[in-house]
Amino acid sequence: MVRAISLGGILFAAWLLLSGHTEPFLITVGAVSSLICVVIVRRMDGVDLENIRIRFSPRIVGYWLWLAREIVKSNIDVASRVLSPNLPISPRLIKIKASQKTPLYQAMFANSITLTPGTVTIDLEDGMLLVHALNTEAADELLSGEMDTRAARVER
Repeated sequence: MVRAISLGGILFAAWLLLSGHTEPFLITVGAVSSLICVVIVRRMDGVDLENIRIRFSPRIVGYWLWLAREIVKSNIDVASRVLSPNLPISPRLIKIKASQKTPLYQAMFANSITLTPGTVTIDLEDGMLLVHALNTEAADELLSGEMDTRAARVER
């Protein structure tokens, strides 16, 4: 029960921070939405320690800053490719091994790939990711393993 209450509090706090609304009606809607989410997750037996554990550390902040820089770089690259007919688009599907140990951090890694424009994680199964890359350079950058290494460092 404590975990469900914690989950509800985290969901409501996230809703409040992201919405920025302070009107009583909208706060009530946010609280009710959070409560409905908790009820659904409890019925699915999804309330466990891993789902609601939040650990903030300098490593996660550093990773977010690095990821933000990568997102900006990828945005510029994709925009250049869209606007310039001379730059090649050569879509590829690649498989990448996720070196993260827990499903939570594997999902974080997969979402990080999807957040960077030009790459989309299609599947995550048994620690292997299937990724669509817009061009060879984006695929090669993922295959170099830098993002995987940085994401795995956050888990430790």
